[in-house]
Amino acid sequence: MPTAEIITIGTELLLGETADTNTRFIAQTLRGLGVDLYRTQTVGDNARRISEAVGSALQRADIVITTGGLGPTVDDPTRQAIADAAGVALEFHPELWEQIVARISRYGRSPTENQKRQAFIPKARLLSKIRSVPPRHSL
Repeated sequence: MPTAEIITIGTELLLGETADTNTRFIAQTLRGLGVDLYRTQTVGDNARRISEAVGSALQRADIVITTGGLGPTVDDPTRQAIADAAGVALEFHPELWEQIVARISRYGRSPTENQKRQAFIPKARLLSKIRSVPPRHSL
């Protein structure tokens, strides 16, 4: 049976300012798929702590799921921290940028240059077509 860990990322989650509703849903889904959930943890928006949490989880579990972070804000360290933990670089995916632009445009808005950060992901294999912003990927 494969093992998994869930890491929620965000200072607002860590300090109890926002309720973590994702962990419960993901844990129940994993159980339904026959995956043994080994651990869940929450880390704040700190690059070193995110990288350490992901790096440790990658050593213990077959599947590591992160939720939170990855916003288009200038101060979000999640993307780079995960790349550092996996020892890979960030790379720009033009096809993802096109999908992000299309999604934002559906709301009558134009994407900002800062939102382009969401198309930079750790060098990895994409899991599926984009269904959310930012895209899901695996290392």
